Amino acid sequence: MKKILGQLVDIPNRRIFAAEITVENGIISSIIEKNHSVQNYILPGFIDAHIHIESSMLVPSEFARIAVLHGTVATISDPHEIANVLGKDGVYYMIENGKKVPLKFHFGAPSCVPATNFETAGAVIDSEGIKELLASKDIYYLSEMMNYPGVLFDDEEVLKKIKWAKYFEKPVDGHAPGLRGDDAKKYIAAGISTDHECFTFEEAEEKLALGMKILIREGSAAKNFEALIDLLPEHYENMMFCSDDKHPDDLILGHINQLCARATAKGMDVFKVLQAACINPVNHYNMDVGLLNIGDAADFIIVEDLSNFKVLKTFIDGELVSENGKSFVKSVPFETPNNFNVSPKSEDDFKVKATGNKIRVIEALEGQLITNEVHASTILEENNLVSDVENDILKMAVVNRYSDEKPAVAFIKNFGLKKGAIASSVAHDCHNIVVVGTSDEEICNAVNLIIKNKGGVCAVNGNEQKNLSLSVAGIMSNQDAWKTGKAYQEIDAMTKSLGSELKAPFMTLSFMALLVIPDLKLSDKGLFSGSKFEFVDLQL
Repeated sequence: MKKILGQLVDIPNRRIFAAEITVENGIISSIIEKNHSVQNYILPGFIDAHIHIESSMLVPSEFARIAVLHGTVATISDPHEIANVLGKDGVYYMIENGKKVPLKFHFGAPSCVPATNFETAGAVIDSEGIKELLASKDIYYLSEMMNYPGVLFDDEEVLKKIKWAKYFEKPVDGHAPGLRGDDAKKYIAAGISTDHECFTFEEAEEKLALGMKILIREGSAAKNFEALIDLLPEHYENMMFCSDDKHPDDLILGHINQLCARATAKGMDVFKVLQAACINPVNHYNMDVGLLNIGDAADFIIVEDLSNFKVLKTFIDGELVSENGKSFVKSVPFETPNNFNVSPKSEDDFKVKATGNKIRVIEALEGQLITNEVHASTILEENNLVSDVENDILKMAVVNRYSDEKPAVAFIKNFGLKKGAIASSVAHDCHNIVVVGTSDEEICNAVNLIIKNKGGVCAVNGNEQKNLSLSVAGIMSNQDAWKTGKAYQEIDAMTKSLGSELKAPFMTLSFMALLVIPDLKLSDKGLFSGSKFEFVDLQL
């Protein structure tokens, strides 16, 4: 039995009072008001309402070691990334690894594996596979329905997946950036309950009015906090916070606690902010997480104040898992499944003969997953299309990691590299190899470094190279959390020394193959327009 003193933040009743909490066998057995001088605040733990753990480049057990430092006690985790590589086995891998540590991972059944038929994935999960997953007590929801055209056009397989979620009485997550009007109405009417992809105030406001719950996302690349946060005061009962995708260096700095601090710094009611950060996900997803009530699991945190939310202690099931910046979550052994079956490439594999004077160019946007299509004049060497470094129009490619195929080549603006190349096998959603560089030689060298290590992120410039091996499915490290974070920081720093001014160049790069986010993207099969939902020609 343990007794904890502090100022208890009673979010539903909007009051703060001096309290003594008694914990027995991981459960809160009593909460009594009691005069004492302890001024620290006790509140329910923070919850990331939508995250792909894989994007931290850490397995769940290592992710937990950092997350608890920031007061995170649970996540709503979509194992979509590893499912695209290893199928259902990948989902079960995440569940079992997560069970080895105290943090409460709540995994979903990935609804779109692969996300589209216009790319090559390592696995397929059909409606029967979704049924199997949703039947498990370890699966809490049907994860983001990215195939919104399938919903709108009554695709039989898509509707079967949603039907199974309804059968098992588990919520369905959405993913429909920019969807408005009658299309949004039909999408929501199908039973889809959330969206974390809104990037304008007006879009989120419309979806809230239609009965959706809206997640305010602030990840390493996609940053929608400033666009959406002003909706929170009126709609706090139907909003949540999430990171979606967070790289290890950013996770070391903070998590949902940072969003709470930013919201209160804008003068927002702390009870409304904490409702979104701590309460709403538990209620929406029927999470196995305590909310500071008698009889609940003792999942709570102690913070220094209600402005900066500096986390002093984190408790999960009554266990002290972090204190004053020290994590007590231990590393555990884990396997390293992989699915990399591609041979090294040659420079010739990335050459494209010129057939016109203009090319379509992907315009990457800082802080967004959406892109624009712009047009540019071709730059040629021996009648081959090459990077225009001076105008920041660089060659990029996506290389099939599952079999030996000809790489798909395109061009991209705003990566800013003046020399060298960067590459990654973290490339949503199929996790083929994506690369951008200043020359075919550098592009080829970067790709072959990824292939040699059976996955990773790297930066190369002549004989200089930095690499972080991602041997777990080609998307997660087999190292501990802090070693992984440090290695990633070094590669990120090298990338910026090569000229990139993007805040998170590798996270941005990883989304340049995500076809379901408009407009122009590149899969291993070719250049794709998300607005037309079809392949388009590179050369005009």
